Amino acid sequence: MRDFRELKVWNVSHELCLLVYGITKQFPNDERYGVISQIRRASASVPTNIAESCGRDSNKEFVRFLRISARSISEVECLLILSKDLNYTTEEQKKELVNLVVSVRKMLFNLVKAIL
Repeated sequence: MRDFRELKVWNVSHELCLLVYGITKQFPNDERYGVISQIRRASASVPTNIAESCGRDSNKEFVRFLRISARSISEVECLLILSKDLNYTTEEQKKELVNLVVSVRKMLFNLVKAIL
């Protein structure tokens, strides 16, 4: 059994999730059940699935949940682009968050590669 808190990818994805929650507080209230809900859910899914993967008994199951995290991080990126295009975030905010998204994606890819 692995400790997810020791994984750098979990720590960075957790940081990203916290930033997403903070930034979405500025979004229009009518997006509460739209973009806000979707981007928060997707960003929370990344560290949550990493944590769940650490509780799995086999490397195959571990990798499966890491790949779910990778799909969620792509969803986060898409929603960040949408948020910028809707003028809910600034270009600087989007760049900062997308840089974290790219870092998480690379870490997930490299972790899966190392396991396989």
